[in-house]
Amino acid sequence: MKTDFCELALSKALLTVASELGFTTPTPIQAQAIPVLLEGKDVVAQSKTGSGKTAAFGFPLIDKLDKLDLQTRTTGALVLCPTRELSAQVARELRKFGRRHPGLSVVVLSGGEPVRFQATALSRGAHIVVGTPGRVLDHLRRENLQLAGVAIVVLDEADRMLEMGFQKEVEAILKEVPAKRQTLLFSATFPGSIEALSAKYQTKPVHLRVEADPQETSETRQWLVRVKSDGKLAALMNILDQHPHESALVFANFKSVAASIETELTKRGLSVASLHGDVEQFDRDRVMAKFRNGSTRVLIATDVAARGLDVANLDLVVNFELPSQPEIYVHRVGRTGRAGKPGLAISLCTERDGGRIQEIERFIGAPLSLAPSSPSATTQRLEKGAPPREAKMETLRIAGGRKDKLRPGDILGALTGEAGGLSAAHVGTIEIHDRFSYVAVRKSESAKAVRSLSEGRIKGRRFKTTLVP
Repeated sequence: MKTDFCELALSKALLTVASELGFTTPTPIQAQAIPVLLEGKDVVAQSKTGSGKTAAFGFPLIDKLDKLDLQTRTTGALVLCPTRELSAQVARELRKFGRRHPGLSVVVLSGGEPVRFQATALSRGAHIVVGTPGRVLDHLRRENLQLAGVAIVVLDEADRMLEMGFQKEVEAILKEVPAKRQTLLFSATFPGSIEALSAKYQTKPVHLRVEADPQETSETRQWLVRVKSDGKLAALMNILDQHPHESALVFANFKSVAASIETELTKRGLSVASLHGDVEQFDRDRVMAKFRNGSTRVLIATDVAARGLDVANLDLVVNFELPSQPEIYVHRVGRTGRAGKPGLAISLCTERDGGRIQEIERFIGAPLSLAPSSPSATTQRLEKGAPPREAKMETLRIAGGRKDKLRPGDILGALTGEAGGLSAAHVGTIEIHDRFSYVAVRKSESAKAVRSLSEGRIKGRRFKTTLVP
């Protein structure tokens, strides 16, 4: 197995980009998948979130297109994703990987943007199409999208696409792609539905499976807190108070539970949001932007809603409810303690959870420890009248994005220049989307920032700027 990225048989341009982006040692899924994909083989790859799978298929995908001829502007690759957010994320990464390939066109087809805008982009030519099954099929039926030249198809988060009910759409799309193609299935789990899809649409696929790397999880402490069923909310409050965190991800099994937890924690003054199946895409984008940039400290999520969610420096994961499968437990706790940084995962368990705990312990090959006991931080806080831990940042939404040629440096310059008057230390993460942007600003400076951006100009233009609730 290759231990250095430069040893992989990628083109010189792609190896240069990999070096520029800091890819030195391939992750396990990259080391396994890239050589096989470069040979043109079909693949079923099972690996957890955050394992580097976009690069695992992205570099070989662009390498294959480079050999086909980028001058034709024919669609040569199709990547299907379960959500708009993941589609946008994958497209951003592919554009980065292909930045030394002049003219490489990546078009996103998903909800949240009028069909006509996407049709216009397709009419100009797209080498890579990334999108959700429903919108991709819509463009196919409108004859905006031609797939006759597709040489490689990727189903990213394939298991989640099927869980969300996209099987008919996925199969309808695959029937429109040439039979002679390379088909890749990337999935966190391998249920029977994925096995059936592979048998029907792949040719002699190579099966790759990457187990959790002990070195990746060694910095994560995994604790149990025993509670009664009606004491979970108080226990969660206690955990959030006892363990300092900039960001905490709380898992629930059902959207009703996630929404209920959000309501209760909001009443108690915490900076919190929830992510579940009933959250519309616009609100999902807003929630995720605020969580990534620190404007929201605690995110409550179901497993389906959290798939594809990747947040750097996540301090704390709490299982408000234990998952039904031990594999899901591993995916949950694997989101903290990455890249050698310490992490903490705490699971609330009742008397009825004994069987699930045993399954998890057998699966991970180690016992789960009880959390060290300590006085109730929640009780102490209420007695002292101390204010709850609040987010230090607020998020601004600017009505301009990548299609308006805005870059993070443009927004930072507008905020810190003579007109904006902010210190760079007061500005946090800046996210550029196609037609809007999010920027985190220190809460004490947020009103000033909204005023200066609304009244001033960015690259000579005025853009409406509002605080995101």
